[in-house]
Amino acid sequence: MRLVQLELGMIAHLTLNNPPMNLVTGELLAELDAALAQLEEAAPGDVRAVVVTGSGDRAFSAGSDVKRFESYRGPAGRAHFEREEAVFKRLADLPMPTIAAIEGNALGGGLELALACDIRVASERASLGLPEVRLAVTPGAGGTQRLPRVVGVGRAKELTLTGRIIDALEAQRIGLVSRVVPVGRAVAAADEIAAEIAQRGPLAVREVKRLIDLAPDVDLQSGIAAEIDSSQRVFSTEDMLEGARAFLEKRPPSYRGK
Repeated sequence: MRLVQLELGMIAHLTLNNPPMNLVTGELLAELDAALAQLEEAAPGDVRAVVVTGSGDRAFSAGSDVKRFESYRGPAGRAHFEREEAVFKRLADLPMPTIAAIEGNALGGGLELALACDIRVASERASLGLPEVRLAVTPGAGGTQRLPRVVGVGRAKELTLTGRIIDALEAQRIGLVSRVVPVGRAVAAADEIAAEIAQRGPLAVREVKRLIDLAPDVDLQSGIAAEIDSSQRVFSTEDMLEGARAFLEKRPPSYRGK
């Protein structure tokens, strides 16, 4: 059985398939890394958005397998943590937008995986949190770094220092998820967002994602300079001409990612 399933298309679907809780194991990480490598190579017009989810209805992912914690002591642990973060960073760095569709639990490494996505959608019964301190360990796959960038330092400290698990409505209130939907509708809602994105100019979409990801790490003027460079590139594309002509001719555009 494959632990990660990838369905390619204009809207690609990346599914964790390690039931019942879709735990993040070394084997799953290896398959996820291979799937992400395929997505990295996709042409802008071929894959325009990726929906990431977990199989079943119990969990997006409940994170690491606690039974393996003792094996992570010492140098072996560092190698595991570095590997996990490298794969999650690869997800975060995909050129096309990614949407996490969260049914059930997104805890520990599972939430860290969702935080590596650009947008998060959760069903009403979803539970989210970084409960690592309850087990006397720390988040090790980007949680302490990505969560503050999403919800702010104060809220991130409260959640990580208490290990508190929150429901979907509170997650939406603090900005951790952008949309809460009825049970069983997380993937459908993510697909709807992905379909909107897929209708836009794929080169422009990739540039917008890159620029927003750049923003926290540079000063304002450097960010604006990067934005001007990006504008020059996208205004030289065939898609720009198609977008302008479609607007003037009052018809839907047909973008090709060129």
